[in-house]
Amino acid sequence: MAKTTGFIEYERKNPSKQPIKERVKYFKEFESLLPENIIVEQAARCMDCAIPYCHSYGCPVNNRIPDWNDMVYKKQWKRALDLLHSTINFPEFTGRVCPAPCEHACTLSINNSPVTIKHIELQIVERGWEEGWIKPELPSQKSGKKIAIIGSGPSGLAAAQQLARAGHEIVVFEKNDRIGGLLRYGIPDFKLEKHIIDRRLEQMKAEGVIFEPSVDVGFDISTRYLQRTFNAIIIAAGSTIPRDLNIPGRDLKGIHFAMEFLTQQNKINAGDQIPLEKIINAKDKNVVVIGGGDTGSDCVGTAIRQGAKKVTQVEILPKPPEKRNPYNPWPMWPQILFTSSSHEEGCERIWAYSATSFVGENNRVKGIRFKQLEWTEPDKYGRRNFKEIPGDEIELKADLVLLAMGFVHVDHSTFVKDLNLETDNRGNIKVDKTYMSSQPGCFATGDSILGASLVVKAINAGRRVASAVNSYLYNS
Repeated sequence: MAKTTGFIEYERKNPSKQPIKERVKYFKEFESLLPENIIVEQAARCMDCAIPYCHSYGCPVNNRIPDWNDMVYKKQWKRALDLLHSTINFPEFTGRVCPAPCEHACTLSINNSPVTIKHIELQIVERGWEEGWIKPELPSQKSGKKIAIIGSGPSGLAAAQQLARAGHEIVVFEKNDRIGGLLRYGIPDFKLEKHIIDRRLEQMKAEGVIFEPSVDVGFDISTRYLQRTFNAIIIAAGSTIPRDLNIPGRDLKGIHFAMEFLTQQNKINAGDQIPLEKIINAKDKNVVVIGGGDTGSDCVGTAIRQGAKKVTQVEILPKPPEKRNPYNPWPMWPQILFTSSSHEEGCERIWAYSATSFVGENNRVKGIRFKQLEWTEPDKYGRRNFKEIPGDEIELKADLVLLAMGFVHVDHSTFVKDLNLETDNRGNIKVDKTYMSSQPGCFATGDSILGASLVVKAINAGRRVASAVNSYLYNS
């Protein structure tokens, strides 16, 4: 595997980033690709570890990481690309936005810096686009079967590509005006520029996938029509209902869900004209982001680029440790403190506080009151409880509040209701081991069955449902 002593000879090197003062002036990507000689050395750090936990435990799609690292080290880039595409449809997306659980499961992570797996993945696919190796893959014959896919996020796109290559006719319905779902409107351009999505969509169109944007299934077309017209339906609509914060003052102006804020900025970046009275802008404002996950971090970076006066991110959980605790050993996902590039750009982070009320003036939010929480030490399973500290309350100035506390479940109001689909106790669509829902011929995948999760997990679910639907069509 690569160079057996590479992990001893070479240190990990990360790609360089534009200086903070420069990159916050625009919404474009700011991370550079490592030079080829350096990336070859980084691939050489992949050791012959016998059991590659990066592949078997850390990666949801089971990317063949040691194999394509070896190919990069040997400068066999085309072979590396073939190995990469054998397990994942869109490595240019995951190479940019995945939190890289594979790296935390890398054997070197036990006591050293892991292999730069995510960046090597990105280098391989970008080399493929540059060299013209990535072309439409057409099926040898058509099946005559038609499949409708509701939703064009990473799961829906992965399912669409797999099934089109299997010879089926695919129509993807998307309620938004552009294709891409979460990739298009949920991820800021400084993490994923949208021309990256567009070039992959062009490949899929050439493979026969038909895209129908601005079609809200259940409103613009009926589910009965889909059932009559298509041999199978796949729901890949995501987990889109945000978790709300129902405390006094919630009806004040200036309080928005994170996706309202992020989606609008991405539309503006794409050239859309937004009515002035509807623009959510952080310029010269005290911004408070409630929620400490990736979506909250994206709100931080976007608010800073809009010219916020101050950005504060508040998390209900206690501040994580700098290093792994005994209950959180390798190769598990590390429950430690992560600092994103957006946090580095200028953000105060507050831990273990719970919002109790919004403070308003002239029907607009002006502040938020919080109670401090006391958390118990984790038990042997990592579980903790909390209680409020009596009398310990703070108030933060807030001209704009962004709620980034995650998502509850898929929207139940349209096709889920029309098709009378069963849901689980968390509100996700219930499916069997073949991804079939309670409605025969109707499948579900991605965040609509998992709840809000990672892009790489959505792609994996899309590939799996495609395999299941292909078997269903040929056996029914």
